[in-house]
Order: sequence, then structure tokens, then C-alpha cells
Amino acid sequence: MNPKVQSTMRHIFSFALAIGAIILIFDWAFRRLDHSWNWAAILPYWPKFVQGWLVTLAVSSAALVLSLLLGLASALARRQPFLPLRYLSLIYTEVVRGTPLLVQILILFYVVADALGLENRYVAGVLILAFFSGAYLSEIIRSGIESVGASQIESARAIGLAPWQIYRYVIYPQALRQSLPAMAGQFVSLIKDSSLLSIISISEFTLNAQEVNSFTYSTLESYLPLAAGYLLLTLPVTWWTRSLERSFHYET
Repeated sequence: MNPKVQSTMRHIFSFALAIGAIILIFDWAFRRLDHSWNWAAILPYWPKFVQGWLVTLAVSSAALVLSLLLGLASALARRQPFLPLRYLSLIYTEVVRGTPLLVQILILFYVVADALGLENRYVAGVLILAFFSGAYLSEIIRSGIESVGASQIESARAIGLAPWQIYRYVIYPQALRQSLPAMAGQFVSLIKDSSLLSIISISEFTLNAQEVNSFTYSTLESYLPLAAGYLLLTLPVTWWTRSLERSFHYET
């Protein structure tokens, strides 16, 4: 048999085996719980699930773009000769990474946003998520930039490239390649972390699922669509970044 066909069949068989094992575990757990499914109870609330999923998608997407810009700006600030700017970036990343997101949401929403007169809780949620994730992306991007050898930068200077050309053609392509796996992990974390915005009453996916559960008392039927919905958001990000990694000739 063709080795490629053999490899494909082996992967299919292994995947089916893993799925079978998961089904058996869930079947055993449900039998222990003596759970009887009641999907009909949550059917009238499907629009609420869809609305919450779309809000989570919109909030996460906007926060992802803003966090990338913030992370890039913070990473570049750490490389500037102006010391106050470098320390400002350092304090930002250390404070954000050293405190829980839940605490940051409470402080930024109930104190800072209130002081600034920011009344739209959706906009506030996007900014808070971007602020949190930007600190992690800052460190990831900075590590990627610093992984570029000094000799390459000196060579680029020697052939007369301007500073912006050195970043554009020498530093950024290599930094992106080095940072991509960690950035992908951070993007997925950002999407999952958006569920914490439910504590400031943003009507996103998790809050809506909790409300459906409180209306129907069908816990599993309410939360399994929630888990599936988050997978629908995170898996495309994971697959897209793996595709990029393969294009960069990473081993997967």
C-alpha cells in the first residue's frame, strides 16, 4: 500500500479511537449522573445563544486587533533610548501580567471607565481585553525582535537600509516567524478570557448561557452549546496559525 495512504489511514484510525474514548468517558459520566437529556427546554432560547456568540465574536475580534497594535507599540517602546518610555512599557507589562484579569476588569470598569465617563460597557470590555492581552503580546513580540541577530542588523545598516527598512525587511519577518506559535496561543486565550466580561453584565456568550440555565434548569444542555461555540471561535484561529507555521516551514 502507498505509504501516504497508510499514513492517512493511521491518522484516521487514531482520531476515531480518540473520539471513541471520549464518548465512552462521557457515556460513563452521564450514566453515573443518571442524566436524562432535555434539549427541548433550551430550543426556544437558541436566538439568545446566537446573539451571545456574535457579541463574543465581535468583542474578541476588536480586542485582538487593538491588542496587537498595543503590544507592538509597547514592544517598540522597550527598545527606545528614552528611558521614561522604556520604564513605562516595563511597568505596564509587569503590572498587567502580575495581576488577575478578573481584578483588572473590576478596577478598570468600575473605577477608570467611570472616571473617564465611558458608559458603553461593550467598548469598555473591548478596551479592557486589549489592555490585558496587549501586555502579553508585547513580551512575545519583544522576544521575537530580540531573537534577530545583531549581525544581521549591522549588515542591513552596512548596505544603507534606513531604520524603517531594517524593521520592514529584516526584523519583522523573522520576529513574526519566531513569535507566531506564542501569539496564536495568546489569541486563543483572549477569546476564552472574553467570558469574564460577563461579570460586568456584557451580554456575551457565557452570560447568555448562564441565563438560559437559570430559566430552564438544564445545566448540561445550556453549557454544552457554550463549549461548542467557543470551539467554533478558537479552532479556526488555531488552524490558521498552524497553516502559517507550515508556510514558514515549522515542524508541526
